[in-house]
Amino acid sequence: MELRSGLEAAESSQRGFLVSGNEIYLAPFDNAKASARRQFDRLQQLLRPYSETAPMLQRLSAVVDAKFMEMDQTVSLKDDRRDEEALALLRTNRGKALMDEANVFLSGIIRTADERLTEGVGEQKENAARLRLISLLGALVIVLVVGGVVITVARYTSEIAQARDEVRRLASGLEERVQSRTADLAKARDHAEVLVAEVNHRVANSLSLVASLVKLQGNALTDRAAKDALDETYARIFAIASVHKRLYSAGDVRFVALDEYLSGLLDQLLTSMRNEGLGAWLRYDLEPLKLATDASVNLGVVVTEWVTNAFKYAYPDRSGEVRVRLKTLPDGRAELLVEDDGVGRQGGIVKGTGVGTRLVTAMAGTLRAEVEYLARQPGMGARLVFPLPTA
Repeated sequence: MELRSGLEAAESSQRGFLVSGNEIYLAPFDNAKASARRQFDRLQQLLRPYSETAPMLQRLSAVVDAKFMEMDQTVSLKDDRRDEEALALLRTNRGKALMDEANVFLSGIIRTADERLTEGVGEQKENAARLRLISLLGALVIVLVVGGVVITVARYTSEIAQARDEVRRLASGLEERVQSRTADLAKARDHAEVLVAEVNHRVANSLSLVASLVKLQGNALTDRAAKDALDETYARIFAIASVHKRLYSAGDVRFVALDEYLSGLLDQLLTSMRNEGLGAWLRYDLEPLKLATDASVNLGVVVTEWVTNAFKYAYPDRSGEVRVRLKTLPDGRAELLVEDDGVGRQGGIVKGTGVGTRLVTAMAGTLRAEVEYLARQPGMGARLVFPLPTA
């Protein structure tokens, strides 16, 4: 329904603003909130005659208010450049829980309305059955009562015919309302899917533009440390943009095919590393797994960090191989392994600025994953074990 579409559109715009920081998302965010408010007021007016829906509406009102408050709070934090607080609030999944609860109440309201329609059709069928029984009794009376009863029977038969026509007319009207309701629901669902696809398309385009600007800025720098920092930022933004590109071109926006997403991401990383003059080569083995959209973004950032580090630091004076493997484990989890045959962590010291390590730790926490760094002879490996979604 339109209320659900408005909530989803507001949430999509909120996520877009949190990810990109682009204020272009604030206008659709405010419009979606206003639309959701109007639709909720309309829903309250429509359901006011049905007292049994009052508790659901009261709770739904509290959930909607809490959801808007949560979205406004994250947007305000992002607008104040308090990104860490905004992300921390987002990671609590309170917004998702509120959205799920709102969907439960909306589904309950829709189900109650549909049950009322079904009960109405059933009552009409029972009335039709009673009328048929009355007709039979009338026919029996005609047989038993003769003479002067003929006029009464004729009038009675006429009344029955009128009542039958009225029942048919009412039944036809109910069927038309049911069909109209079904068509409205289908239209709302299609509109929501188109809206989500459009949001992902715009997010992907915006992120690609930001990545290109970062890349251009990096190319213009002569300071190696600053250039490396911008190159790493470019790779991270590209990893996130790739997820949104997959979403708007796929039929299901809830899940991402990891083998397709990661293979494209790794090919792009290889091209980028080669353009920077790094001589390692890449080999990967990816099982066809699916992961939720947010989790796929986190996994893409981890892969980007580990593969980039392997290319930069594993082979300082020679070329070598970087291997990436993704596979399922027997316990309903999956394993991501990035390994090389290079120099390893000499003296246990982590090279680079340490930002990548902190990013990996944050992404792993969001994924509810385990991170392990493995010393190899030669080289090293980085292992991430994370839960897969249940069927």
